[in-house]
Amino acid sequence: MSLGSVREAIESDKKYKSGRIREKNYQLILDAATAVFAQHGYKGASMMAIAEAAGLPKANIHYYFRNKSLLYSAVLERIIAEWNQGLESISPQDDPGEVLAAYTASKVRLACEQPLSSKLFASEIIAGAPYLQNYIRTELRAWLRAKSQVFEAWMGQGKMRSVDPSLLIFMIWSTTQHYADFETQVLLATNRREYDEETIERITEFVTGMILRGCGIGGTSS
Repeated sequence: MSLGSVREAIESDKKYKSGRIREKNYQLILDAATAVFAQHGYKGASMMAIAEAAGLPKANIHYYFRNKSLLYSAVLERIIAEWNQGLESISPQDDPGEVLAAYTASKVRLACEQPLSSKLFASEIIAGAPYLQNYIRTELRAWLRAKSQVFEAWMGQGKMRSVDPSLLIFMIWSTTQHYADFETQVLLATNRREYDEETIERITEFVTGMILRGCGIGGTSS
């Protein structure tokens, strides 16, 4: 290998490692910001508090996000992306039972393992969605219409009972996110300290079964 090739390999490795560090710090900041915003709300949160929670200098936070508003928006965008992932690429050719079961299971796990994300999102909506109104009016409406069209195609093919697609999606959201937003109530009422794997699986089985039966998939509802 020539000296020039060695130098190129070294520079490429440096860029790769630098990129990994940037991505690691970026996600670390979003994790810390989620916790701080969920606990203190947007107004009560500060960039300094987020920096302390992330274990990074405040200057590092501003390197990635110029201000608190941009950081808050990035946190919300990541939450939405994670929640929507299970329905992103669905098509009329898919099996609705498999899609709905996988999506519901994913939402239950996210609620139990990442409750702060759901609590933060709920706070934003309860406050009137000041940062999400435009998203809800444009992107979410379009997303909901697209998914509803796929659901309606499944109904037309006789793959599932005829139900209101939007209301079905809303029900999945509310049912699964209950285990995050009302985590304290659920855990205290069931005498638990946290959601363990067995509990998550039991919740998933129950919620998924109810939803599928209600849609006429895998059995009929009484």
